[in-house]
Amino acid sequence: MDDTPEDLGASELLERARKLFSGPVTFLKSAPALKFLPEPEVPEIAFCGRSNVGKSSLLNALTGRKAIARTSVTPGRTQELNFFDVGEPLQFRLVDMPGYGFAKAPPAVVEKWRRLVRDFLRGRVVLKRTLLLVDSRHGVKPVDAEMMKMLDEAAVGYRIVLTKADKIKASELEKVHAATVAEARKHPAAFPEVHVTSSEKGMGIEELRAAVLGDAEL
Repeated sequence: MDDTPEDLGASELLERARKLFSGPVTFLKSAPALKFLPEPEVPEIAFCGRSNVGKSSLLNALTGRKAIARTSVTPGRTQELNFFDVGEPLQFRLVDMPGYGFAKAPPAVVEKWRRLVRDFLRGRVVLKRTLLLVDSRHGVKPVDAEMMKMLDEAAVGYRIVLTKADKIKASELEKVHAATVAEARKHPAAFPEVHVTSSEKGMGIEELRAAVLGDAEL
């Protein structure tokens, strides 16, 4: 059976994404406030999720690096926007947003985080898509739903990505996936498709790379 144009387009995107991510990916800078943001010269794809959701591991898996994103010993320690350049010449940027849901942080720190994230989401014209990471073992928690509301209000389109899919039984994963898809449908800015990934096993990484490339409109 011959491949359809859609199949050919998808496999071409997968290959382009593989090549691009296997090329140069470098840390550019950390921005603790909006005035430190890099010039908005190329498309940006942001990653957000609660502390300990596996964001650093996913960024490392996507870029095929061992430590492009630092895995903090204390979850939630990253309170800055971290920018990574992809491609040589530069094609687009990945933005590692500070994790949320940190129980032990003082209210002032939480408020600073909220303001930084909200202002970035609302004001960043080159932000093409946000990937919202959700732990497969827990599904969408109230803090995730709060983040989804923030993204809806900022009118930033986002994909929900289930992480650590290798850590639960297939039957449980199916239930969590179905519940997450149902939750996504309630949110105007959420994509209906929910990605299932495992950084450790490489599950869903290729497809997510291709989705990122498509979102960057390259």
